[in-house]
Amino acid sequence: MLWLCTRTCGLIVMSLMITPLAVADAGKANSAAYQEVTLDLDPGTKALGGAVYAEHCAECHDGNTVRAPQRYVLENVSPETILTAMIDGPMRAVASELSLEQKTAVAEFIAERKITPGEAANAGVACEGQRRRFDLHQQPVFQHWGLAKGGGHFIPGSVAQVAPEDLGALEVDWAFAYPAANRARSQPAIGAGALFVGSQSGLVYAFDLETGCTRWQFQASSEVRNGLTLENWQPGDDAADPLLFFGDLTGNQYAVSALTGTLRWRKRIDDHSAATLTAAAELDDGVLYVPVSSLEEGAAIARNYPCCSFRGAIVALDASSGRERWRRHFIPPAEPTGVSAAGTPQFGPSGVPIWAGMAMDEDRLYIATGDDYSGSGSERSDSIIALDKASGEIIWVQQARFGDIWNGSCENLDPVNCPDDNGPDYDYGAGPVIALDSAGRRVILAGDKGGVVAALDAVNGKVLWRKKVGRGGVVAGINFGLAAHDGKVFVPVSDVPDGRTYDEPARPGLYALNIDSGDYVWQAPAVQDVCKDRPGCYPGYSAAISVTDDYVLAGSNEGYLRAFDLQSGKVLWEFDTTESFLAVDGRQASGGSIGGGQAPLVVGDRIILNSGYAFAGKMPGNALLVLRTKQDPQSTLTLSSER
Repeated sequence: MLWLCTRTCGLIVMSLMITPLAVADAGKANSAAYQEVTLDLDPGTKALGGAVYAEHCAECHDGNTVRAPQRYVLENVSPETILTAMIDGPMRAVASELSLEQKTAVAEFIAERKITPGEAANAGVACEGQRRRFDLHQQPVFQHWGLAKGGGHFIPGSVAQVAPEDLGALEVDWAFAYPAANRARSQPAIGAGALFVGSQSGLVYAFDLETGCTRWQFQASSEVRNGLTLENWQPGDDAADPLLFFGDLTGNQYAVSALTGTLRWRKRIDDHSAATLTAAAELDDGVLYVPVSSLEEGAAIARNYPCCSFRGAIVALDASSGRERWRRHFIPPAEPTGVSAAGTPQFGPSGVPIWAGMAMDEDRLYIATGDDYSGSGSERSDSIIALDKASGEIIWVQQARFGDIWNGSCENLDPVNCPDDNGPDYDYGAGPVIALDSAGRRVILAGDKGGVVAALDAVNGKVLWRKKVGRGGVVAGINFGLAAHDGKVFVPVSDVPDGRTYDEPARPGLYALNIDSGDYVWQAPAVQDVCKDRPGCYPGYSAAISVTDDYVLAGSNEGYLRAFDLQSGKVLWEFDTTESFLAVDGRQASGGSIGGGQAPLVVGDRIILNSGYAFAGKMPGNALLVLRTKQDPQSTLTLSSER
């Protein structure tokens, strides 16, 4: 599982946990007011916070652990977010020995400002008049994380109306600066004239697509980092009340009214305390299929943690009520296996999370699993698995490798919870894709962190071909998403440095393979000198990608959004998202690395993307960007006046 290695203050950034709040008054969110929240720390807080940081945090965050968020990243995080990560977030176990005063002091010391409650609620501009209304004649543009059931991230010409010759005319139409955030990774849902998206603060927003004003916002219990799923409705049905589905970092699945943001149901998806929801849920025929991942791989960093007992699952829920229909685990319950060098009980098997997206056809779900955390290895980790949609029964399993057993303790100087096999931690992170080869055979395409793409027969899981495209690594290889169209599978490769030594070179870039054979159609290696020594900047592509009839859209680790010619791989256009953009409320939105399971979306004459990914040492940012082809002056004047 892709993770941040940390210790006692290894602050896996999490959101504030506050009660639902209404959209702030536009007058409360001007740029000056936002800037004024920075307050000087008193000498006592600086001294205490500095001492706690030096004793408990500096060993990892000052550069001694490859994947810990470095100090410059944490300085971009709100102190509220850091504090919550230690009090009630995934770091509560490893920070348990610190007092509240110590936790508060170190949070304020790192962020270099005092805690200011309410920052997240004061962002945005509330919609007024007609802009508050949802247009039920506009059905959801996409209903699946992979944009269609097959997961191919293909956007048809009826939706994608930005032609190659239009790319150069794109400019920022509007931007939003996510508050209390240093990463932006939730894939939006679009429908009824609105853009729905989650955020690191746990706020889920319904924005007016035309202007960026906020129709409603809903506060989840923690970060919403997965894609949102919007229920369909009959066009023009004025009585329709479609649901919007999403999950949060602490394992809660939600259904809210898409028109009001009112909670319809909420379900804790798994009893394990470390359960989390990273991949988007899939909706089909009234059933919501929820993939369950885990934070336990990181919790094992703590010397006294009883590692490990989580087991990944797919849970099928009734979409209207949240009632469970079936649950499928992929390993048996963990049992005691001994004690660690620290004298802490050990358990296994564990792991096999599902943190990638899913694909489906009429009868089956196709999922990708991650590694084992402990034990002696299992037969369904690092696998592509076909399930019966009605019952959850396993139809076939195709495992990429056996014995991939790893957890975050393996990067500690004192790795008491690290298994003897120690990885290599080559999960499947990219969601499977259903495609057709030239003979009309259905093929399942999958890519893993080892840098390998595989094609499987959808009927029985038999391997048709394998191709090693990237070098691979703990935070390298193929991370979050493939795309497929026109007889090709498009492969983003990250291959960032991870502190390991390899016998082959890194190959960050974007690659196109022939679906029939796995042979290269074209190769577009990343430009190596693009970062110019910027901290957290690495060439390559870790985020999910999308494809139209003309080009592939890929957001890069170095913060560029690029369009590649479908047939040749030539870069047609690029846009630097790491700049500062004026947001709709007068604040500044800043981009960074582009990562996570969010693919850039082309909707009409707009391209929609998030920028900022302070995760695994990459560049922070908090920007939602809506690019649009340049409008005529009259159109621009009208839009501005409606804001």
